Amino acid sequence: MKILFKLCFFSLLTCSSILAGAQTVTLDYFFNRETRKDKQGKEIRFHYLWNEHAMSGFSILGDVFKKQGFKLDSLETAPTLANLKGSSVYLIVDPDRPKENPKPNYIEPKDIAEISAWVKQGGILVMFANDSANVELPHFNKLAGAFGMHFTNEMQNHVIDDAHFEDGAIVIKNNPVFKTAGKIFMKDVCSIDTKNGAKPVLKNAAGATVIASAKFGKGNVIAIADPWLYDEYVNGRLPKEMGFENDKAAFDLVLWLKTLSKK
Repeated sequence: MKILFKLCFFSLLTCSSILAGAQTVTLDYFFNRETRKDKQGKEIRFHYLWNEHAMSGFSILGDVFKKQGFKLDSLETAPTLANLKGSSVYLIVDPDRPKENPKPNYIEPKDIAEISAWVKQGGILVMFANDSANVELPHFNKLAGAFGMHFTNEMQNHVIDDAHFEDGAIVIKNNPVFKTAGKIFMKDVCSIDTKNGAKPVLKNAAGATVIASAKFGKGNVIAIADPWLYDEYVNGRLPKEMGFENDKAAFDLVLWLKTLSKK
């Protein structure tokens, strides 16, 4: 009986440890809230959603997170210290302009204060931008600026069409974050300026920073110049013979975020 009790006790401790160690990655559904009509004429959400398996979704990236032990979540309301409390990583992707959403939710000073407080306590914020023609940069930059980073209006890696995929190529060598991906595809992206302790993580062939990071309190902020890892470009439509490894880059990025969140 005592042996059985001990076995149950240690099993309970093990389960509790696993649950306590589980990390949650939360995807913003508030600042990016695009909709379109389905075949029945019903208004539905789309673009950068965990459960979206179309080319515009984040289902593949979500699977990478799950394989690394993360639980997927989403946030339909404005971020606060309270509703981010259970999240290790918070992703904000391509905030809406009026072109995508007639009534966009802009990032306001109160949002910056709440997010900053959460990061300071140990949260990992990841900001995916886009080229200036396809993302609401003015408010997004106010958030980035709180951590020493700025998304510029300068377009990098411009790709005219599918016959010019190589114009979006970035060759990676000896990068501390992207250890398995040797060549990635990032097209029509902005560049990132850094100051006050923020540092480049990855640059393109022209020397422009396309991924940057900053330490803030106990947490970290990652700025990325494009949504880049949605299903279409996690080798979903990239020509295999060209050697792009966005699928490996997705693994490298998630592994890095996991390491940062454990710290």
